[in-house]
Amino acid sequence: MARQAGFAYLTLLYAVALLSVSMLAVGTLGYFARIRAEENQLLQMGGEFRRALIRYRDAAEPRMYPTSLDELLLDRRSGVARRHLRKIYVDPITRTREWGLVTEGGRIVGVRSNSDRKPLKETGFDTENAGFENAAHYSDWVFGPALVADPQDPKGQGAGAPPARTAPSGSDLQRAAGG
Repeated sequence: MARQAGFAYLTLLYAVALLSVSMLAVGTLGYFARIRAEENQLLQMGGEFRRALIRYRDAAEPRMYPTSLDELLLDRRSGVARRHLRKIYVDPITRTREWGLVTEGGRIVGVRSNSDRKPLKETGFDTENAGFENAAHYSDWVFGPALVADPQDPKGQGAGAPPARTAPSGSDLQRAAGG
């Protein structure tokens, strides 16, 4: 009887260890699935910002970019109210409405996440996001019309090449809180 009790105890310990390892694997898979979903949301929302900046720029003469993200929500430059963006989205990585703004001459030409986390996705981007290849941080993913890589210039050396990405600092990057 004592021998059978020892065998049952070892079997129970083995089952607990196996269950623990499988739970750890499921938790890890869940973590990576969540990160990938956040990345996809960031790419989708960044695309919305990019398209809104393009629509804003092209909506009225003279062609210019907005000075704040709120101008994307309600544009009255042409006398007709236009909504280029439905709302200021929450950054899925930082979970805040604060976005890093890339500006030129006081005008917003790009939007980026404020996260310094390393992205899981490093390759396989669409053409409009080709500049994100091998980015070190999510904050290197800049969404803006002037920052779309030219497919005819794969090395990014020509006149249509996006500007060099620099560390978020100075007047080029401002934090914005959307309403």
